[in-house]
Amino acid sequence: MGHRFKQRVYYSDTDAGGIVYHARYLDFAEHARTELLRYVYDSEQPQRQQMMNRRIGYVVKSVNVEYHRVAYLDDVLEVETTIESAKRFSLTFLQEITRDDESIATLTVRVASINLDTLKIQPFDPKFAEIVNAL
Repeated sequence: MGHRFKQRVYYSDTDAGGIVYHARYLDFAEHARTELLRYVYDSEQPQRQQMMNRRIGYVVKSVNVEYHRVAYLDDVLEVETTIESAKRFSLTFLQEITRDDESIATLTVRVASINLDTLKIQPFDPKFAEIVNAL
């Protein structure tokens, strides 16, 4: 079991027919990964401030999306995020978007850790890797 995040579908997420626009699933997955970071970096200091202090950024290297069903305006979706693989410089997330336990889309997202000063890859923060590996 991974990290879970609920997301309601708003009008801005849909096309004229009230069906979620395909690219919005990328946003839903991003929101879930951001909430996972909040969980990992739990403290009184905001997530952005902690990342800036450490000079760490996370960038998406690749994304694969497989769509299974459509989602509609006002649906409540759940994004479950698990770690498929954790390497020194990259993490591969498996994210499943569901509605009432019915699979809507599956995403595989590979993320790299970069130094915000040089914009070059760097190893993941040990605390981050430790907590993520425990999921």
